[in-house]
Amino acid sequence: MTLLVKAAPKGEAIVEVTPQTAHWTHVGFEARRLAAGQRTEIRLPADREGCLVVLTGTIDLRVGDEAWQGLGDRTSVFDDASPHAVYAPPSSVFEISASTDTEIALASAPATGLHGVRLIPPSSMKRSVRGTGANTRYVCDILPESEPAESLLVVEVLTPAGHSSSYPPHKHDTDALPEESVLEETYYHRIDPPQGFAFQRVYTDSRDIDESMAVGDHDVVMVPRGYHPVVMPHGYRGYYLNVMAGPRREWHFRNDPAHEWMIAPPASRSE
Repeated sequence: MTLLVKAAPKGEAIVEVTPQTAHWTHVGFEARRLAAGQRTEIRLPADREGCLVVLTGTIDLRVGDEAWQGLGDRTSVFDDASPHAVYAPPSSVFEISASTDTEIALASAPATGLHGVRLIPPSSMKRSVRGTGANTRYVCDILPESEPAESLLVVEVLTPAGHSSSYPPHKHDTDALPEESVLEETYYHRIDPPQGFAFQRVYTDSRDIDESMAVGDHDVVMVPRGYHPVVMPHGYRGYYLNVMAGPRREWHFRNDPAHEWMIAPPASRSE
């Protein structure tokens, strides 16, 4: 089974990953495009929480008794701004009306209903820089483990042209807390300019998974386990929206020992 899910070029549904199609347990993901004035609904199952992210454009949204107008103000995921997002518990219905041409994403994962509906405003999201040199990338924590949810972790990352990301290669597929946790993951890729591509490899220590992919605009890469680095070619910036979930809502990872040397202090590197 390929780990690359290609985007639909037309229509409302861009891409969708379910536990059934991914052959895993926790992560669900979908992205939709809406024209100005278009309305749609997304219903969460009775056993799954959701986080709706307004990637671009502006929407009005109702979830149960809660309603918001004018959510979203980005014209591109590459804008220097955080998105609007809304968390909702199982069985919620997102009633969405697009005020402009809009792109939205929904992350979902198992839940019992411990938390209520809430807006996650851009001002609440931590933004940070990771890496140095050609490994520098820019991170926005949309739904980190410090914020209420039962399973979901959601983050977006901007990778400059010619840079690597999710690098050195790391994995989170072994229950060995506090050193490493088990988390399934999806990468929803956007490329600027959109005719470009990214490279992503997913591989395990045993190489029972070892898949290298040329990823286009709007494509999804599924990471059931293993290391999963991303590289942007010269001339093309990359964005990805990550969704992670597993049996415990903790993100602890292990770098590939073969490549960990590059982040060691200079004095400890072998000559």
